[in-house]
Amino acid sequence: MLNPPATALRFKRLLLTGAAGHLGQILRPRLKVYCETLRLSDCAAMQPAGSGEEVVKAPLEDAQAVLNLLEGVDAVVHLGGVSTEQAWAPILAANIVGAVNLYEAARLHKVKRIVYASSNHVTGFYRQSETIDTRAAPRPDGFYGLSKAFGEDVAQMYWDRWGIETASLRIGSSYEKPKDRRMLATWLSFDDLERLIIASLSAAQIGHTIVYGMSNNQGAWWDNRHARHLGFLPQDSSDVFRSDTEARQPTINAADPVAIYQGGAFVSMAPHQP
Repeated sequence: MLNPPATALRFKRLLLTGAAGHLGQILRPRLKVYCETLRLSDCAAMQPAGSGEEVVKAPLEDAQAVLNLLEGVDAVVHLGGVSTEQAWAPILAANIVGAVNLYEAARLHKVKRIVYASSNHVTGFYRQSETIDTRAAPRPDGFYGLSKAFGEDVAQMYWDRWGIETASLRIGSSYEKPKDRRMLATWLSFDDLERLIIASLSAAQIGHTIVYGMSNNQGAWWDNRHARHLGFLPQDSSDVFRSDTEARQPTINAADPVAIYQGGAFVSMAPHQP
């Protein structure tokens, strides 16, 4: 966990959705130091509220619950929703309907900044031999990636029409360490994830900014030059794990779509029909 400087950003009330998930649990203690009150939300069970915390169960597809959830909130870190390739129905409810509900609630409560957990799967059908920037056209690798592309469009519309600023974080692979060779390119350390979120919350003006969530990895496929105004400077690198990762996975099948496309295994997951 990073140690914020004495002049660190500090909100009166910050909302973290998806608090019961993998990254939500990682971020819960980290974000608490940046606010007087951290409001935590999910539709799954969460740990009880600690000092300076509020725990609220709120399904994203429930518009009234989400409207109540955003009352009195200064900014939102939106990790909530379905985070894997699944059947269409839960993705539609949480990631499509839920995204609109969140932004409508933000508009009505005059919340002016959202950090939106998008995904690298928005562009999963670009090849690993390509380097793309954040202005490359979306090429989703499934219903999950499609839903995240929709969320980015929602963020753009709410910026253009109502001035709600969003940083859409196309998160790569945020784990303690890379699990395979693909993650040597996509890995985002927990500390760099925190740096990215805080940069997104504290930058003077962001409009709607798309940024890839990755550490300073050798051979990365993504170019963040159009997001430099966020001030995100990753400090970690997957290179320290390279030898161990390559030893665990000494060979790859170059003809396997998993090794061809940036979305990895997601490109081989047949989306369930609506």
